[in-house]
Amino acid sequence: MIKKHLHNFHIPVMGLAYTIDSPVRVAQYGISSVVSIIDDEIIEKMKNFYSSKFGLNYTSISTRVEDYRAKRITAYLNMLEDIVTEKFEAFKEEISKNKTALANFVAMLPNSSELKSGLEHFLSRKDGMASSIKSFIEEHLSPGNIDVNIMTKVDKDNFKNKQQLPVMYNDAHASLRGFANSKLSSSVVLSAGMNPRLYSYIEEFEDFYPDEQGIIKKKIILKVSDFRSAMIQGNFLAKKGLWVSEYRIESGLNCGGHAFATEGLLLGPILEEFKHKKLELIESSHILMNKALEQKGRDTVAQHPELKITVQGGVGTAEEHEFLLNTYKVDSIGWGSPFLLVPEATSVDHETRKLLLESKEKDFYISNLSPLGVPFNTVKGSSNEMIRHQKQSGNRYGSSCPKKLLALSKEYSPEGICTASKKYQEIKLQELESEKQDVSSEIYQRKKQNITEKACLCVGLVNAAYLENGIEIKGEKQGVVICPGPNLAYFDKEVSLSEMVKHIYGRTNIISHENRPNIFINEMKMYIDYLKNDIEEFSGKITAAQIKKWKNFKENLLKGIDYYQDLLEKTEFFKSDLNIRCLLKYNKSTLSKIVIPES
Repeated sequence: MIKKHLHNFHIPVMGLAYTIDSPVRVAQYGISSVVSIIDDEIIEKMKNFYSSKFGLNYTSISTRVEDYRAKRITAYLNMLEDIVTEKFEAFKEEISKNKTALANFVAMLPNSSELKSGLEHFLSRKDGMASSIKSFIEEHLSPGNIDVNIMTKVDKDNFKNKQQLPVMYNDAHASLRGFANSKLSSSVVLSAGMNPRLYSYIEEFEDFYPDEQGIIKKKIILKVSDFRSAMIQGNFLAKKGLWVSEYRIESGLNCGGHAFATEGLLLGPILEEFKHKKLELIESSHILMNKALEQKGRDTVAQHPELKITVQGGVGTAEEHEFLLNTYKVDSIGWGSPFLLVPEATSVDHETRKLLLESKEKDFYISNLSPLGVPFNTVKGSSNEMIRHQKQSGNRYGSSCPKKLLALSKEYSPEGICTASKKYQEIKLQELESEKQDVSSEIYQRKKQNITEKACLCVGLVNAAYLENGIEIKGEKQGVVICPGPNLAYFDKEVSLSEMVKHIYGRTNIISHENRPNIFINEMKMYIDYLKNDIEEFSGKITAAQIKKWKNFKENLLKGIDYYQDLLEKTEFFKSDLNIRCLLKYNKSTLSKIVIPES
């Protein structure tokens, strides 16, 4: 029997470490979360930490061990499975015997849950219930998924004694192998775009193929920005006999971490297209998958496996949550950044959590911190920012680059170098110094800032977990990099897991800001600002292709605003915001005034 998920929300991956152990914290309540598995060093340290904490027999895996990266990941994921299973069994025992614990759990379930109505029946009874409720729980209750995330572009080549290792030892490939060899029955979330070489590698692992009943042990989730991307990537995998079980749509800008902006396509129209074309997506992939399975001599699947559409990025109220579920028929909503204020759910040190609590709208911004060269959402005042500025005041730039996960630039070495590293920035600053006489002071300072503002994400994005758990931090002092979405500006208190879940389901309200903008309006404003800044700050040669790109971006935004104005007439979703009609008109007027250069 396949048990249904209890909740219609999930906790997406956040950074390298903010959800590194979230399954241990929340899975027993039926809440699914996503663990980043790209950094084997923190994986190993967290495995050793929990092995010691729970008295488990997991030994350390040295970097001298063959294929240590994949083996570390496999061991950690197996350990998470063991811990979650044990905690889940203890939780089932507790709620079958303790009515108060049962009532607290029922209060965390969505009203649409069949499990909730069944458990409420037991709560209303006055006679003994232990044996009958335990039987009911065993049949209907299941833990949340321990899903994993791999950023497909973080797939650095690795070397040993100056000799390049086979592709299977690349970072993302080894991470995938670590997950594939684990005993988990869950999903890998592939994000940051298509990596054909990595996607092809999935073919080598049996657990990703459907069995005779069409059941897949290890599923594939693709994080996508629009329908076209979903169709291309889904069909690519289907031609290899692989099924995409979920398309996870994320707002391009109104999200945490890296901000992969669309071509002006807004979340509402994107979801509308997925709703109307979901069957097309299913049929296309199903035909291609069966053809590939037949060519491989495998059993074909008469009935296509389940395909889910989920969404995340900027959701902040129960009203928005319900609207997305009901209007676009999505299966789950990702709530990320707000969970950074829930100590029971995420791994964040006290100082950083305090910063998030106190930060306002003006403090959240899209930065150029990432060595990947992709816009990166962050907040002002982090300990990493203060340490970098302190170093730079003494003319010291860049990081020692101990992990080299993002050493992807081949500009100066075939082995790759990170643009946040001391070595890279010293070379670039010397080159800039030689140009100093030929450029204005303003251009010189701008170029210098572009070089030196890169931060060491490999270290900065894991330090919070080390600080919270009292794990020793070795090497150069880097502080903490935090990557919340701008939506977090409207959450200003630390809350319990129960309070956050009740907020999601509309049983309480933890937002004290009365003027929080609607999710769609907030994203729209970000995209208009993004276009305006892109034009103003563009310093290259303006080509016909660039002009076309800007015009297409603006046109898509205008179509998006028209879509929302039409939606306004059809739904009561916006009734609580009397200004929304005016805001749509205002944003359309603002957008219309943006002039696209003609040459």
